[in-house]
Amino acid sequence: MRGEENKKRRRDWNIDDDRQELLPLESMAYTVTPTPVGPVGSQYCVCKVELSVCGQNLLDRDVTSKSDPFCVLFMEVNGKWMELDRTETAVNNLNPAFAKKFIVDYHFEEVQKLKFALFDQDKSSMQLYEHDFLGEFSCTLGMIVSSKKITRTLLLGNGKPAGKGMITIAAQELSDNRVITLSMAGRKLDKKDLFGKSDPFLEFYKPGDDGKWMLVHRTEVIKYTLDPVWKPFTVPLVSLCDGDVEKLIKVMCYDYDSDGGHDFIGEFQTSVARMCEAQDAFPLELECINPKKQKKKKNYKNSGIIIVKSCKVTRDFSFLDYILGGCQLMFTVGIDFTASNGNPRDPSSLHYINPMGTNEYLSAIWAVGQIIQDYDSDKMFPALGFGAQLPPDWKVSHEFAINFNPTNPFCSGVEGIVQAYSACLPHIRFYGPTNFSPIVNHVARFAAQATQEEAASQYFILLIITDGVISDMDETRHAVVQASKLPMSIIIVGVGNADFAAMEFLDGDSRVLRSYTGEEAVRDIVQFVPFRDFRNAPKETLAKAVLAELPQQVVQYFKHQNLPPINSEPA
Repeated sequence: MRGEENKKRRRDWNIDDDRQELLPLESMAYTVTPTPVGPVGSQYCVCKVELSVCGQNLLDRDVTSKSDPFCVLFMEVNGKWMELDRTETAVNNLNPAFAKKFIVDYHFEEVQKLKFALFDQDKSSMQLYEHDFLGEFSCTLGMIVSSKKITRTLLLGNGKPAGKGMITIAAQELSDNRVITLSMAGRKLDKKDLFGKSDPFLEFYKPGDDGKWMLVHRTEVIKYTLDPVWKPFTVPLVSLCDGDVEKLIKVMCYDYDSDGGHDFIGEFQTSVARMCEAQDAFPLELECINPKKQKKKKNYKNSGIIIVKSCKVTRDFSFLDYILGGCQLMFTVGIDFTASNGNPRDPSSLHYINPMGTNEYLSAIWAVGQIIQDYDSDKMFPALGFGAQLPPDWKVSHEFAINFNPTNPFCSGVEGIVQAYSACLPHIRFYGPTNFSPIVNHVARFAAQATQEEAASQYFILLIITDGVISDMDETRHAVVQASKLPMSIIIVGVGNADFAAMEFLDGDSRVLRSYTGEEAVRDIVQFVPFRDFRNAPKETLAKAVLAELPQQVVQYFKHQNLPPINSEPA
Protein backbone atom coordinates (compact mmCIF):
# COMPACT_ATOMS: atom_id res chain seq x y z
CA MET A 1 0.00 0.00 0.00
CA ARG A 2 2.69 2.50 1.05
CA GLY A 3 4.89 1.54 -1.92
CA GLU A 4 1.98 2.15 -4.33
CA GLU A 5 1.34 5.57 -2.77
CA ASN A 6 4.97 6.54 -3.23
CA LYS A 7 5.08 5.30 -6.84
CA LYS A 8 1.96 7.36 -7.59
CA ARG A 9 3.57 10.35 -5.90
CA ARG A 10 6.62 10.04 -8.15
CA ARG A 11 4.44 9.74 -11.28
CA ASP A 12 2.49 12.87 -10.33
CA TRP A 13 5.58 15.10 -10.17
CA ASN A 14 5.97 17.42 -13.10
CA ILE A 15 7.80 20.64 -12.42
CA ASP A 16 6.80 23.74 -14.30
CA ASP A 17 10.25 24.60 -15.63
CA ASP A 18 9.36 27.42 -18.07
CA ARG A 19 11.29 29.67 -16.56
CA GLN A 20 17.64 1.06 2.19
CA GLU A 21 20.68 2.41 3.22
CA LEU A 22 21.70 2.50 6.92
CA LEU A 23 24.34 4.85 8.25
CA PRO A 24 27.54 2.80 8.56
CA LEU A 25 28.13 1.61 12.09
CA GLU A 26 31.61 0.74 13.24
CA SER A 27 32.09 -2.84 14.28
CA MET A 28 32.16 -3.11 18.02
CA ALA A 29 34.25 -5.01 20.47
CA TYR A 30 31.83 -6.82 22.72
CA THR A 31 32.24 -5.37 26.16
CA VAL A 32 29.57 -5.24 28.79
CA THR A 33 28.93 -2.23 30.96
CA PRO A 34 28.79 -3.27 34.64
CA THR A 35 25.24 -1.98 35.01
CA PRO A 36 22.72 -1.34 32.22
CA VAL A 37 22.51 2.32 31.28
CA GLY A 38 19.38 4.28 32.21
CA PRO A 39 17.25 6.10 29.64
CA VAL A 40 19.44 7.98 27.20
CA GLY A 41 18.34 11.09 25.34
CA SER A 42 17.05 14.62 25.49
CA GLN A 43 14.32 16.37 27.39
CA TYR A 44 12.03 16.12 24.33
CA CYS A 45 11.19 12.44 25.02
CA VAL A 46 7.82 11.70 23.46
CA CYS A 47 7.17 8.33 25.09
CA LYS A 48 8.45 4.85 25.77
CA VAL A 49 8.50 2.12 23.12
CA GLU A 50 8.38 -1.61 23.83
CA LEU A 51 10.42 -3.77 21.44
CA SER A 52 9.63 -7.49 21.07
CA VAL A 53 12.32 -9.72 19.55
CA CYS A 54 12.10 -13.12 17.80
CA GLY A 55 14.84 -15.11 16.07
CA GLN A 56 14.50 -17.52 13.17
CA ASN A 57 16.88 -20.25 11.93
CA LEU A 58 19.67 -19.22 14.29
CA LEU A 59 23.11 -20.79 13.98
CA ASP A 60 23.50 -24.02 15.92
CA ARG A 61 26.64 -23.66 18.05
CA ASP A 62 26.06 -26.59 20.41
CA VAL A 63 27.39 -30.05 19.57
CA THR A 64 24.94 -32.25 21.45
CA SER A 65 21.86 -29.98 21.42
CA LYS A 66 20.56 -26.78 19.83
CA SER A 67 21.78 -23.28 20.75
CA ASP A 68 20.50 -21.56 23.89
CA PRO A 69 20.09 -18.01 22.53
CA PHE A 70 19.65 -14.70 24.31
CA CYS A 71 19.49 -11.20 22.80
CA VAL A 72 21.40 -8.12 23.96
CA LEU A 73 20.32 -4.58 23.03
CA PHE A 74 22.95 -1.85 22.63
CA MET A 75 22.43 1.86 21.97
CA GLU A 76 25.07 4.16 20.53
CA VAL A 77 25.90 6.92 23.02
CA ASN A 78 28.59 9.45 22.08
CA GLY A 79 30.00 7.11 19.45
CA LYS A 80 30.21 4.07 21.76
CA TRP A 81 27.90 1.06 22.07
CA MET A 82 26.35 0.84 25.54
CA GLU A 83 24.38 -2.18 26.68
CA LEU A 84 20.80 -1.27 27.59
CA ASP A 85 19.34 -4.67 28.47
CA ARG A 86 19.24 -8.37 27.59
CA THR A 87 16.50 -10.97 27.27
CA GLU A 88 16.14 -14.28 29.03
CA THR A 89 17.83 -17.36 27.54
CA ALA A 90 15.66 -19.60 25.33
CA VAL A 91 16.92 -23.12 26.04
CA ASN A 92 17.55 -25.47 23.11
CA ASN A 93 15.74 -23.24 20.58
CA LEU A 94 16.82 -21.96 17.15
CA ASN A 95 13.55 -20.02 16.65
CA PRO A 96 13.13 -18.16 19.95
CA ALA A 97 10.37 -15.67 20.76
CA PHE A 98 11.74 -13.82 23.79
CA ALA A 99 9.25 -13.02 26.56
CA LYS A 100 11.41 -10.22 28.00
CA LYS A 101 10.71 -6.95 26.15
CA PHE A 102 13.14 -4.07 25.65
CA ILE A 103 11.78 -0.66 26.75
CA VAL A 104 13.43 2.36 25.13
CA ASP A 105 12.76 6.10 25.38
CA TYR A 106 11.75 7.35 21.92
CA HIS A 107 13.02 10.71 20.66
CA PHE A 108 11.80 11.64 17.20
CA GLU A 109 14.34 14.42 16.78
CA GLU A 110 17.38 12.17 17.36
CA VAL A 111 19.02 9.42 15.35
CA GLN A 112 18.87 6.59 17.89
CA LYS A 113 21.19 3.83 16.69
CA LEU A 114 20.44 0.36 18.07
CA LYS A 115 22.23 -2.97 17.78
CA PHE A 116 20.58 -6.32 18.53
CA ALA A 117 23.17 -9.04 19.14
CA LEU A 118 22.33 -12.71 19.70
CA PHE A 119 24.50 -15.12 21.66
CA ASP A 120 24.41 -18.80 22.56
CA GLN A 121 24.68 -19.05 26.34
CA ASP A 122 27.51 -21.38 27.29
CA LYS A 123 28.32 -20.36 30.83
CA SER A 124 26.66 -18.40 33.60
CA SER A 125 29.09 -15.51 32.97
CA MET A 126 27.83 -11.96 32.37
CA GLN A 127 30.81 -11.32 30.04
CA LEU A 128 29.63 -11.57 26.44
CA TYR A 129 32.96 -12.86 25.10
CA GLU A 130 32.35 -16.03 27.13
CA HIS A 131 29.35 -16.87 24.89
CA ASP A 132 29.19 -17.92 21.23
CA PHE A 133 28.14 -15.13 18.87
CA LEU A 134 25.08 -15.93 16.70
CA GLY A 135 24.79 -12.72 14.69
CA GLU A 136 23.68 -9.11 14.98
CA PHE A 137 21.51 -6.49 13.32
CA SER A 138 21.89 -2.68 13.51
CA CYS A 139 19.32 -0.02 12.65
CA THR A 140 17.72 3.12 14.04
CA LEU A 141 14.72 3.18 16.36
CA GLY A 142 13.02 5.39 13.75
CA MET A 143 13.31 2.58 11.20
CA ILE A 144 11.55 0.15 13.52
CA VAL A 145 8.68 2.41 14.57
CA SER A 146 8.05 3.63 11.00
CA SER A 147 7.63 0.00 9.88
CA LYS A 148 6.04 -1.21 13.15
CA LYS A 149 7.63 -4.61 12.49
CA ILE A 150 10.82 -5.53 10.61
CA THR A 151 12.49 -8.83 9.74
CA ARG A 152 16.15 -8.71 8.72
CA THR A 153 19.14 -10.99 8.14
CA LEU A 154 21.54 -11.45 11.04
CA LEU A 155 25.15 -10.62 10.20
CA LEU A 156 28.46 -11.92 11.56
CA GLY A 157 31.30 -9.63 12.57
CA ASN A 158 32.74 -9.77 9.04
CA GLY A 159 29.46 -8.47 7.58
CA LYS A 160 28.46 -11.82 6.05
CA PRO A 161 25.10 -13.48 6.83
CA ALA A 162 24.96 -15.62 9.96
CA GLY A 163 23.77 -18.71 8.09
CA LYS A 164 20.03 -18.42 7.48
CA GLY A 165 19.55 -16.55 10.76
CA MET A 166 16.92 -13.81 10.83
CA ILE A 167 15.65 -11.40 13.47
CA THR A 168 12.17 -9.89 13.78
CA ILE A 169 11.62 -6.77 15.89
CA ALA A 170 8.15 -5.33 16.60
CA ALA A 171 7.45 -1.96 18.22
CA GLN A 172 4.55 -0.89 20.41
CA GLU A 173 3.98 2.38 22.23
CA LEU A 174 3.84 1.95 25.99
CA SER A 175 1.11 4.30 26.99
CA ASP A 176 -2.62 4.27 27.62
CA ASN A 177 -3.75 7.16 25.47
CA ARG A 178 -7.42 7.01 26.49
CA VAL A 179 -9.08 10.07 27.99
CA ILE A 180 -12.48 10.37 29.67
CA THR A 181 -14.80 13.34 29.20
CA LEU A 182 -17.49 13.73 31.86
CA SER A 183 -20.45 16.07 31.95
CA MET A 184 -21.93 16.25 35.48
CA ALA A 185 -24.88 17.98 37.17
CA GLY A 186 -26.70 17.88 40.52
CA ARG A 187 -30.33 18.04 41.66
CA LYS A 188 -31.85 18.94 45.03
CA LEU A 189 -28.55 18.95 46.88
CA ASP A 190 -28.65 19.65 50.63
CA LYS A 191 -28.76 23.35 51.57
CA LYS A 192 -25.67 24.13 53.66
CA ASP A 193 -25.59 27.93 53.84
CA LEU A 194 -27.67 29.69 56.51
CA PHE A 195 -28.65 32.66 54.35
CA GLY A 196 -28.71 31.13 50.90
CA LYS A 197 -28.26 28.03 48.87
CA SER A 198 -25.11 25.87 48.60
CA ASP A 199 -22.05 26.55 46.43
CA PRO A 200 -21.38 22.96 45.32
CA PHE A 201 -18.31 21.35 43.75
CA LEU A 202 -17.25 17.73 43.18
CA GLU A 203 -14.05 15.86 43.98
CA PHE A 204 -13.08 12.56 42.28
CA TYR A 205 -10.88 10.02 44.07
CA LYS A 206 -9.28 6.71 43.14
CA PRO A 207 -7.80 4.12 45.55
CA GLY A 208 -4.04 4.63 46.02
CA ASP A 209 -1.43 1.91 46.47
CA ASP A 210 -1.50 2.53 50.22
CA GLY A 211 -5.26 1.82 50.38
CA LYS A 212 -6.13 5.50 50.92
CA TRP A 213 -8.27 7.53 48.53
CA MET A 214 -6.23 9.79 46.25
CA LEU A 215 -7.66 13.03 44.80
CA VAL A 216 -7.69 13.00 40.99
CA HIS A 217 -9.90 15.92 39.92
CA ARG A 218 -11.87 18.82 41.41
CA THR A 219 -14.59 20.61 39.45
CA GLU A 220 -15.21 24.34 39.55
CA VAL A 221 -17.59 25.80 42.17
CA ILE A 222 -21.13 26.67 41.04
CA LYS A 223 -22.44 29.51 43.23
CA TYR A 224 -25.86 29.80 44.93
CA THR A 225 -27.63 26.69 43.64
CA LEU A 226 -28.88 23.30 44.72
CA ASP A 227 -29.15 22.20 41.05
CA PRO A 228 -25.64 22.79 39.69
CA VAL A 229 -24.47 22.05 36.14
CA TRP A 230 -20.69 21.70 35.97
CA LYS A 231 -18.63 22.31 32.85
CA PRO A 232 -17.60 19.13 31.01
CA PHE A 233 -14.01 18.13 31.81
CA THR A 234 -11.48 15.71 30.35
CA VAL A 235 -8.83 13.74 32.26
CA PRO A 236 -6.55 10.84 31.24
CA LEU A 237 -8.20 7.52 32.01
CA VAL A 238 -4.99 6.40 33.72
CA SER A 239 -5.32 9.35 36.14
CA LEU A 240 -8.96 8.63 37.01
CA CYS A 241 -8.91 4.84 37.42
CA ASP A 242 -5.43 3.59 36.42
CA GLY A 243 -6.96 2.61 33.07
CA ASP A 244 -9.25 0.03 34.71
CA VAL A 245 -12.84 0.90 33.81
CA GLU A 246 -14.19 -1.54 36.44
CA LYS A 247 -12.20 -0.02 39.32
CA LEU A 248 -14.31 1.75 41.96
CA ILE A 249 -13.87 5.50 42.20
CA LYS A 250 -15.34 7.78 44.86
CA VAL A 251 -17.07 11.08 44.13
CA MET A 252 -17.56 13.56 47.00
CA CYS A 253 -19.76 16.66 46.90
CA TYR A 254 -18.97 19.73 49.04
CA ASP A 255 -20.38 23.18 49.67
CA TYR A 256 -17.58 25.71 49.12
CA ASP A 257 -16.55 28.06 51.94
CA SER A 258 -14.03 30.83 51.35
CA ASP A 259 -12.25 30.02 54.64
CA GLY A 260 -11.42 26.53 53.33
CA GLY A 261 -13.78 24.76 55.75
CA HIS A 262 -15.92 23.25 53.01
CA ASP A 263 -19.11 21.52 54.21
CA PHE A 264 -19.55 17.90 53.20
CA ILE A 265 -22.82 17.28 51.31
CA GLY A 266 -22.52 13.62 50.34
CA GLU A 267 -20.66 10.96 48.39
CA PHE A 268 -21.08 7.85 46.27
CA GLN A 269 -18.91 5.19 44.64
CA THR A 270 -19.10 4.14 41.01
CA SER A 271 -16.90 3.02 38.11
CA VAL A 272 -16.12 4.36 34.64
CA ALA A 273 -17.93 1.36 33.13
CA ARG A 274 -21.07 2.31 35.09
CA MET A 275 -20.81 6.01 34.21
CA CYS A 276 -20.41 5.11 30.53
CA GLU A 277 -23.99 3.83 30.61
CA ALA A 278 -25.04 7.50 30.55
CA GLN A 279 -26.23 8.68 27.14
CA ASP A 280 -27.25 12.20 26.10
CA ALA A 281 -30.93 11.27 26.15
CA PHE A 282 -30.60 8.93 29.16
CA PRO A 283 -28.48 10.46 31.94
CA LEU A 284 -27.30 8.26 34.82
CA GLU A 285 -28.56 9.35 38.28
CA LEU A 286 -26.59 8.46 41.41
CA GLU A 287 -27.68 9.16 44.98
CA CYS A 288 -25.40 11.40 46.96
CA ILE A 289 -25.21 9.94 50.50
CA ASN A 290 -24.04 11.53 53.76
CA PRO A 291 -23.21 8.44 55.94
CA LYS A 292 -23.61 10.38 59.24
CA LYS A 293 -27.10 11.59 58.31
CA GLN A 294 -27.96 8.13 57.06
CA LYS A 295 -27.13 6.66 60.49
CA LYS A 296 -28.99 9.34 62.46
CA LYS A 297 -32.20 9.66 60.43
CA LYS A 298 -34.46 6.67 59.84
CA ASN A 299 -36.33 8.29 56.98
CA TYR A 300 -33.12 9.63 55.30
CA LYS A 301 -33.15 9.05 51.55
CA ASN A 302 -30.20 11.03 50.21
CA SER A 303 -28.54 14.44 50.17
CA GLY A 304 -29.44 15.01 46.55
CA ILE A 305 -28.82 13.40 43.18
CA ILE A 306 -25.63 13.63 41.11
CA ILE A 307 -26.34 13.25 37.41
CA VAL A 308 -23.85 11.90 34.86
CA LYS A 309 -25.18 13.66 31.76
CA SER A 310 -22.61 12.04 29.48
CA CYS A 311 -19.44 9.99 29.81
CA LYS A 312 -17.23 9.33 26.80
CA VAL A 313 -13.91 7.48 26.63
CA THR A 314 -11.83 8.39 23.57
CA ARG A 315 -8.20 8.09 22.51
CA ASP A 316 -5.84 11.05 22.67
CA PHE A 317 -3.54 9.94 19.87
CA SER A 318 0.19 10.70 19.97
CA PHE A 319 2.68 11.29 17.16
CA LEU A 320 3.93 7.73 17.56
CA ASP A 321 0.36 6.38 17.21
CA TYR A 322 0.19 8.01 13.78
CA ILE A 323 3.64 6.72 12.75
CA LEU A 324 2.92 3.19 13.99
CA GLY A 325 -0.42 3.46 12.17
CA GLY A 326 1.45 3.85 8.89
CA CYS A 327 1.68 7.63 8.36
CA GLN A 328 4.57 8.50 6.01
CA LEU A 329 6.58 11.71 6.34
CA MET A 330 7.13 13.09 2.83
CA PHE A 331 10.35 15.12 2.75
CA THR A 332 11.18 17.82 0.17
CA VAL A 333 14.24 20.11 0.14
CA GLY A 334 14.29 23.64 -1.30
CA ILE A 335 17.76 25.19 -1.81
CA ASP A 336 18.53 28.89 -2.29
CA PHE A 337 20.81 29.49 -5.31
CA THR A 338 20.59 33.31 -5.35
CA ALA A 339 23.63 35.48 -6.13
CA SER A 340 23.97 36.72 -2.53
CA ASN A 341 25.40 33.30 -1.65
CA GLY A 342 28.59 34.11 -3.58
CA ASN A 343 30.43 32.19 -6.30
CA PRO A 344 30.54 28.52 -5.23
CA ARG A 345 34.19 28.30 -6.37
CA ASP A 346 35.15 31.07 -3.93
CA PRO A 347 35.95 29.83 -0.37
CA SER A 348 33.93 32.76 1.04
CA SER A 349 30.75 31.48 -0.70
CA LEU A 350 28.06 29.76 1.38
CA HIS A 351 27.86 27.14 -1.40
CA TYR A 352 31.64 26.51 -1.41
CA ILE A 353 32.25 22.85 -0.53
CA ASN A 354 35.26 22.80 1.77
CA PRO A 355 38.02 20.14 1.75
CA MET A 356 35.99 18.20 4.35
CA GLY A 357 33.27 17.87 1.68
CA THR A 358 30.69 20.01 3.43
CA ASN A 359 29.19 23.49 3.86
CA GLU A 360 26.26 24.94 5.83
CA TYR A 361 23.73 23.88 3.17
CA LEU A 362 24.95 20.27 3.26
CA SER A 363 25.10 20.26 7.07
CA ALA A 364 21.44 21.34 7.25
CA ILE A 365 20.37 18.71 4.67
CA TRP A 366 22.16 15.95 6.61
CA ALA A 367 20.93 17.06 10.04
CA VAL A 368 17.24 17.05 9.08
CA GLY A 369 17.26 14.44 6.33
CA GLN A 370 18.98 11.62 8.18
CA ILE A 371 16.18 11.65 10.77
CA ILE A 372 13.19 12.10 8.46
CA GLN A 373 14.38 9.50 5.92
CA ASP A 374 13.52 6.72 8.40
CA TYR A 375 9.84 7.66 8.13
CA ASP A 376 9.46 7.35 4.34
CA SER A 377 9.39 3.76 3.11
CA ASP A 378 10.90 4.33 -0.35
CA LYS A 379 13.32 7.10 0.73
CA MET A 380 12.88 8.98 -2.57
CA PHE A 381 12.97 12.73 -1.92
CA PRO A 382 12.33 15.61 -4.34
CA ALA A 383 15.08 18.25 -4.17
CA LEU A 384 14.30 21.65 -5.67
CA GLY A 385 16.29 24.82 -6.21
CA PHE A 386 15.25 28.45 -6.59
CA GLY A 387 16.77 31.79 -7.63
CA ALA A 388 19.12 30.53 -10.35
CA GLN A 389 19.46 30.85 -14.14
CA LEU A 390 19.33 27.46 -15.85
CA PRO A 391 20.89 26.20 -19.05
CA PRO A 392 20.46 26.24 -21.97
CA ASP A 393 18.51 29.54 -22.22
CA TRP A 394 19.56 30.90 -18.77
CA LYS A 395 16.05 31.77 -17.67
CA VAL A 396 15.51 32.32 -13.92
CA SER A 397 13.62 29.53 -12.16
CA HIS A 398 12.12 29.48 -8.67
CA GLU A 399 11.31 25.77 -8.61
CA PHE A 400 13.66 23.54 -10.56
CA ALA A 401 14.78 19.97 -9.97
CA ILE A 402 18.43 20.03 -8.92
CA ASN A 403 18.93 16.74 -10.78
CA PHE A 404 17.66 18.58 -13.92
CA ASN A 405 14.90 15.99 -14.41
CA PRO A 406 11.66 18.02 -14.09
CA THR A 407 9.37 14.97 -14.39
CA ASN A 408 11.31 13.01 -11.75
CA PRO A 409 13.08 15.30 -9.26
CA PHE A 410 13.46 12.44 -6.75
CA CYS A 411 16.80 11.68 -5.14
CA SER A 412 17.54 8.37 -3.46
CA GLY A 413 17.92 9.05 0.25
CA VAL A 414 19.80 11.96 1.78
CA GLU A 415 22.97 10.81 0.01
CA GLY A 416 21.16 11.21 -3.32
CA ILE A 417 20.21 14.81 -2.44
CA VAL A 418 23.81 15.58 -1.49
CA GLN A 419 25.14 14.10 -4.76
CA ALA A 420 22.57 15.98 -6.90
CA TYR A 421 23.38 19.24 -5.07
CA SER A 422 27.14 18.89 -5.62
CA ALA A 423 26.65 17.91 -9.28
CA CYS A 424 24.36 20.84 -10.14
CA LEU A 425 26.54 23.66 -8.73
CA PRO A 426 28.88 24.04 -11.77
CA HIS A 427 25.94 24.04 -14.23
CA ILE A 428 23.78 26.91 -12.94
CA ARG A 429 24.22 30.67 -12.53
CA PHE A 430 23.31 32.14 -9.18
CA TYR A 431 20.82 34.95 -9.67
CA GLY A 432 17.68 36.12 -7.85
CA PRO A 433 15.34 37.25 -6.40
CA THR A 434 14.74 35.11 -3.26
CA ASN A 435 11.19 33.87 -3.86
CA PHE A 436 9.84 31.25 -1.45
CA SER A 437 6.18 31.09 -2.51
CA PRO A 438 6.62 28.94 -5.66
CA ILE A 439 8.23 26.07 -3.69
CA VAL A 440 5.78 26.41 -0.76
CA ASN A 441 2.84 26.28 -3.20
CA HIS A 442 4.48 23.40 -5.06
CA VAL A 443 4.59 21.12 -1.99
CA ALA A 444 1.16 22.39 -0.88
CA ARG A 445 -0.35 21.02 -4.12
CA PHE A 446 0.78 17.51 -3.19
CA ALA A 447 -0.36 17.94 0.42
CA ALA A 448 -3.78 19.01 -0.92
CA GLN A 449 -3.93 15.86 -3.07
CA ALA A 450 -3.18 13.74 0.02
CA THR A 451 -6.22 15.21 1.84
CA GLN A 452 -8.52 13.55 -0.71
CA GLU A 453 -7.72 10.18 0.89
CA GLU A 454 -9.28 11.39 4.18
CA ALA A 455 -6.81 9.24 6.12
CA ALA A 456 -3.77 9.98 8.27
CA SER A 457 -1.46 8.46 5.65
CA GLN A 458 0.88 11.27 4.57
CA TYR A 459 2.36 14.41 6.09
CA PHE A 460 4.63 16.71 4.05
CA ILE A 461 7.76 18.42 5.34
CA LEU A 462 9.46 21.15 3.31
CA LEU A 463 13.02 22.09 4.35
CA ILE A 464 14.04 25.46 2.87
CA ILE A 465 17.69 26.46 3.27
CA THR A 466 18.34 30.12 2.49
CA ASP A 467 20.93 32.82 3.01
CA GLY A 468 18.77 35.89 3.28
CA VAL A 469 15.83 38.18 3.01
CA ILE A 470 12.65 36.97 1.26
CA SER A 471 11.76 39.03 -1.83
CA ASP A 472 8.13 37.84 -2.14
CA MET A 473 7.11 38.24 1.51
CA ASP A 474 3.41 38.95 0.82
CA GLU A 475 3.06 35.93 -1.49
CA THR A 476 5.00 33.72 0.97
CA ARG A 477 2.84 34.79 3.91
CA HIS A 478 -0.27 33.99 1.87
CA ALA A 479 1.18 30.61 0.80
CA VAL A 480 2.02 29.67 4.41
CA VAL A 481 -1.45 30.65 5.66
CA GLN A 482 -3.04 28.44 2.98
CA ALA A 483 -0.59 25.60 3.73
CA SER A 484 -1.51 25.74 7.44
CA LYS A 485 -4.81 24.06 6.46
CA LEU A 486 -2.93 21.12 4.90
CA PRO A 487 -0.87 18.16 6.23
CA MET A 488 2.34 20.14 5.89
CA SER A 489 5.12 21.77 7.92
CA ILE A 490 7.91 24.09 6.79
CA ILE A 491 11.39 24.14 8.30
CA ILE A 492 13.59 27.11 7.36
CA VAL A 493 17.31 27.03 8.12
CA GLY A 494 19.04 30.37 7.64
CA VAL A 495 22.72 30.08 6.61
CA GLY A 496 25.29 32.87 6.67
CA ASN A 497 25.11 36.05 8.73
CA ALA A 498 22.20 37.95 7.14
CA ASP A 499 19.33 39.63 8.98
CA PHE A 500 16.70 36.93 9.46
CA ALA A 501 13.96 39.10 11.04
CA ALA A 502 11.52 38.17 8.24
CA MET A 503 12.02 34.46 8.96
CA GLU A 504 11.25 34.98 12.64
CA PHE A 505 8.06 36.70 11.49
CA LEU A 506 6.98 33.60 9.53
CA ASP A 507 7.66 31.37 12.55
CA GLY A 508 4.45 32.07 14.46
CA ASP A 509 5.77 31.17 17.93
CA SER A 510 5.12 34.65 19.32
CA ARG A 511 2.18 35.84 17.19
CA VAL A 512 -0.35 34.42 14.73
CA LEU A 513 0.79 34.75 11.11
CA ARG A 514 -1.59 36.66 8.84
CA SER A 515 -1.85 36.75 5.06
CA TYR A 516 -1.90 40.11 3.27
CA THR A 517 -5.67 39.53 2.97
CA GLY A 518 -5.94 39.49 6.79
CA GLU A 519 -6.61 35.73 6.96
CA GLU A 520 -4.95 34.04 9.94
CA ALA A 521 -2.96 30.80 9.85
CA VAL A 522 -5.04 28.04 11.47
CA ARG A 523 -1.88 26.67 13.10
CA ASP A 524 1.83 27.45 13.33
CA ILE A 525 3.60 25.32 10.69
CA VAL A 526 6.92 27.18 10.27
CA GLN A 527 10.00 26.50 12.37
CA PHE A 528 12.97 28.80 11.70
CA VAL A 529 16.51 28.44 13.05
CA PRO A 530 19.66 30.36 12.10
CA PHE A 531 22.51 27.93 11.38
CA ARG A 532 25.01 30.32 12.97
CA ASP A 533 23.59 29.47 16.41
CA PHE A 534 24.75 25.86 15.88
CA ARG A 535 28.10 26.30 14.11
CA ASN A 536 30.12 25.20 17.14
CA ALA A 537 27.55 22.81 18.62
CA PRO A 538 27.41 19.03 18.08
CA LYS A 539 25.62 18.33 14.79
CA GLU A 540 22.73 16.58 16.60
CA THR A 541 21.64 19.82 18.27
CA LEU A 542 20.57 21.43 14.97
CA ALA A 543 18.24 18.50 14.25
CA LYS A 544 16.75 18.71 17.75
CA ALA A 545 16.07 22.43 17.35
CA VAL A 546 14.41 22.23 13.93
CA LEU A 547 12.43 19.05 14.54
CA ALA A 548 11.31 19.64 18.15
CA GLU A 549 7.91 21.08 17.13
CA LEU A 550 7.19 18.66 14.28
CA PRO A 551 5.53 15.81 16.26
CA GLN A 552 2.98 18.18 17.81
CA GLN A 553 2.32 19.81 14.40
CA VAL A 554 1.54 16.38 12.89
CA VAL A 555 -0.80 15.46 15.77
CA GLN A 556 -2.45 18.88 15.78
CA TYR A 557 -3.29 18.65 12.07
CA PHE A 558 -4.80 15.14 12.14
CA LYS A 559 -6.76 15.88 15.34
CA HIS A 560 -8.13 19.06 13.81
CA GLN A 561 -9.32 16.95 10.85
CA ASN A 562 -10.74 14.27 13.20
CA LEU A 563 -8.51 11.68 11.55
CA PRO A 564 -7.42 8.80 13.80
CA PRO A 565 -4.28 6.80 12.96
CA ILE A 566 -4.84 4.16 10.28
CA ASN A 567 -5.60 0.78 11.91
CA SER A 568 -6.24 2.40 15.31
CA GLU A 569 -8.26 0.45 17.85
CA PRO A 570 -11.49 1.92 19.25
CA ALA A 571 -11.28 3.22 22.82
